[in-house]
Amino acid sequence: MDIVSGVGVIDKAFVVLNALAERPHSLATIVQATDMPRATAHRLLQALEQHGAVRRMADGQFCLGTALIGLGVGAQMQYPFVEQARRVAHDLRDAIGESVQVYVAEAAGRRCIVSFESTHGLRWIVPEGSLLPLSRGSAGRLLAGHKLSVGGWIESVEEREKGVASVSAPIFDSDGDVIAALSVSGPLERLSRAPGKKYGAKLVKAARLLR
Repeated sequence: MDIVSGVGVIDKAFVVLNALAERPHSLATIVQATDMPRATAHRLLQALEQHGAVRRMADGQFCLGTALIGLGVGAQMQYPFVEQARRVAHDLRDAIGESVQVYVAEAAGRRCIVSFESTHGLRWIVPEGSLLPLSRGSAGRLLAGHKLSVGGWIESVEEREKGVASVSAPIFDSDGDVIAALSVSGPLERLSRAPGKKYGAKLVKAARLLR
């Protein structure tokens, strides 16, 4: 478990919440997913449940609580970029038929803040809110500051998941700093081993609409 803020209890609480964002967990699987001692995980789950950030399902598993719904609504209202990015990502998904995501960098990795699934039956799904590493994947390496291709994008082939390819383009602010990554991802059989050649130019053009 990574300590990123220096405030251990906050870091541990968010490790638990990020695990629950992926799927509901029992206490045992939370311990496995977070690599925490059982007593620590249990204490955090109980505290988060008291604040409404975690709730217990009928089968006894833990999932995210309803208090986070209000926080999520507030976060989007205070971050208007999300709605702008959602419109651009939606249009791009409809134009190319593949899954499209928008990521922003956080201290612990990259957060998916917008995600639209492919129109194909076989697709690569990244749930909104997912926290993924900066060290792997086209969006991760882009947000970590890796060099862009001549075309202005970064591609990835089976780097994070076998059978999956992706390509990402930077979204810049008015000062020219990278604030997010716009990505297309999907099965290797459709994106090929050169996803940048296939979708890079369209991604860069779409990302410029958010400048």
